[in-house]
Amino acid sequence: MNIITKTVQLPDGREISIETGKLAKQADGSAVLRMGKTVLLATVCAAKDAVPGTDFMPLQCDYREQYAAAGRFPGGFTKREGRPSDNEILTSRLVDRALRPLFPSNYHAEVYVNIMLLSADGTDMPDALAGFAASAALACSDIPFEAPISEVRVARINGEYVIDPTYQQMENADMDLMVAATRDNIMMVEGEMKEVPESALLEALKAAHEAIKPMCEMQTALSKELGTDVKREYCHEVNDEELRQQLREECYQPAYDVTKQALEKQARAEAFEKIREDFKVAYAEKHTDLTPEELEEKNSLIDRYYNDVERDAMRRCVLDEGIRLDGRKTTDIRPIWCEVSPLPMPHGSAIFTRGETQSLSTCTLGTKLDEKMVDDVLDKSFMKFLLHYNFPPFCTGEAKAQRSVGRREIGHGHLAWRALKGMIPEDFPYTVRVVSQILESNGSSSMATVCAGTLALMDAGVPIKRPVSGIAMGLIKNPGEEKYAVLSDILGDEDHLGDMDFKTTGTLKGLTATQMDIKCDGLSYDILEKALMQAKAGREHILGKITETLAEPRADLKPHVPRIVAFEIPKEFIGAVIGPGGKIIQGMQEDTGATITIDEEDGVGKVQVSAPNKDSIDAAVAKIKAIVAVPEVGEVYNAKITSVMPYGCFVEFMPGREGLLHISEIDWKRLETVEEAGLNEGDEITVKLLEVNDKTGKFRLSHKVLTPKPEGYEERPVRPRSPRREGNGQHPHHHHDNNKD
Repeated sequence: MNIITKTVQLPDGREISIETGKLAKQADGSAVLRMGKTVLLATVCAAKDAVPGTDFMPLQCDYREQYAAAGRFPGGFTKREGRPSDNEILTSRLVDRALRPLFPSNYHAEVYVNIMLLSADGTDMPDALAGFAASAALACSDIPFEAPISEVRVARINGEYVIDPTYQQMENADMDLMVAATRDNIMMVEGEMKEVPESALLEALKAAHEAIKPMCEMQTALSKELGTDVKREYCHEVNDEELRQQLREECYQPAYDVTKQALEKQARAEAFEKIREDFKVAYAEKHTDLTPEELEEKNSLIDRYYNDVERDAMRRCVLDEGIRLDGRKTTDIRPIWCEVSPLPMPHGSAIFTRGETQSLSTCTLGTKLDEKMVDDVLDKSFMKFLLHYNFPPFCTGEAKAQRSVGRREIGHGHLAWRALKGMIPEDFPYTVRVVSQILESNGSSSMATVCAGTLALMDAGVPIKRPVSGIAMGLIKNPGEEKYAVLSDILGDEDHLGDMDFKTTGTLKGLTATQMDIKCDGLSYDILEKALMQAKAGREHILGKITETLAEPRADLKPHVPRIVAFEIPKEFIGAVIGPGGKIIQGMQEDTGATITIDEEDGVGKVQVSAPNKDSIDAAVAKIKAIVAVPEVGEVYNAKITSVMPYGCFVEFMPGREGLLHISEIDWKRLETVEEAGLNEGDEITVKLLEVNDKTGKFRLSHKVLTPKPEGYEERPVRPRSPRREGNGQHPHHHHDNNKD
């Protein structure tokens, strides 16, 4: 075996090693990444040739975590890894978005990148290492790839930027960013922040890039040592340069003219399509010598070349005249209209429409029982805030069936979730779910989700700290040209034909989340800063429209929202409230109609009581508080006689609390038997707590002190007490009960 190992140091001195030549040697490229006790295996395989007719990059990235890596069994009936979790899908997307732009534009062979987590101790965060491992596997292969990349997490902790922090360090971070870059250019950014300024984001990007550079250099050295710096030859495109030139000459100006007409999305698409189809018809009329098969090949080339013409026309119109596809200037935001409570029964609902992008969002409030259980390899927890994003085909006018939730929907939903989650108070007792249905889409649907989600939360009465808005920025910058344009609130076509998709969300105080994909080289920090400041102005404009619709969260929940009361009880009373086998808590739920949950956290019992109405909640709370109440000397209680003895009767004066009402404390007159007083088991009687014995915990109760003392009453002299039998002469069954509290 020819095993080669390379190492690189992080700024804090920790080492990451890349090893190849030992595992998975039949793959085109494989690499084992180690950092501490965290081990990842990345492999890459590429088809030898492209599938005929493929004109895109068929790349598939899969990141999977093995439960054995952390010494755990998977959950579920089968006890094996199943479909990828949201976390695995999101990590896969991070790798895909960083790698995809760096494959040659004319390379169309299927490429599969697989990253497996083989070992993890819960200290280091493996998702931050997946991109580095994948790029290293590509560096170990002869698959065409323009430049190695790496991916790091950068966190701001106490004002310092930390590269690839541990789980423990992240607890104190106010910024969590994933950054992917080549040695020369930033390629991808995604993360969340706790309302930080734009300047902090730029500093974080600079810190991340400096840490990435040596990782890229190490991969270049590894590739040279293996001899894989010379990539395989391929020919996946057959081109007709004469046809390309003819198409440009005849179609560029018509496409440019359509660009300037500021048509709506569907009308613009039809106009562009007409130019292309008219060219096809004219070309076929001029070349009657071509067979149907040859003509079909030419038509596929026309489709590809025309896309470039359309792209260039749009870009030049923006750069030269400052006119965008819908007629806006570069800084203009599309018209916005909002509505809250369009739906009567959801707990909160809102419509947010910006241009031809529309989100209908709902907010549902639930109890602790509605929390989502996360059972990932390194994360077993519960989520109190959920956000789901749906993108049905009709939102873009497509006639096709709606399938299950895809990776894109999970990714967009996660970005919106990151944007909003920090605004929900930690002590808010409800579990919150926001669902965004995209009804129309023409760019920035994830940002529309953030805006509609904010309104839906406020409409539901969730006391969010501050409203959040989001905007997507674009960039037009041709290679070798100084001129560039930063576009606010981009359209779908501007995303597709442009060089950048830079989404930011935030409040008036600062940024809460970001996502950026860059398709061009040499993007300077000056351009990024301009984009960030232009985005800030756009976000504040949109926030104004949101607060015009609903200035602040509603003061109260809607009548049909289940009410929740949360409070704490001493830890030692948790068992008493639950009861043996849950008997007590189940009985309280049946009696009151309320839902009761109890969890032990931080040495106390956290109780949540929820019910459709206030009476049910009040009844349940009263029952719980009666159980956990501490008996107070001097208090009067309504008691129930549980058993009658010759020397008195035992009474339950509080739930689970019994004491002896001695025969001498029943009445002022002398009683020979309890029956003389007319008392029987099951009767109710008022008693006053006179004393709690410090040593035994027994309760001394009296009924007679609550009745008028007869005139001329004389206290009998106290007789000396004779030694009592073991058990203090009390009913043995109740002796234990009196001391249990």
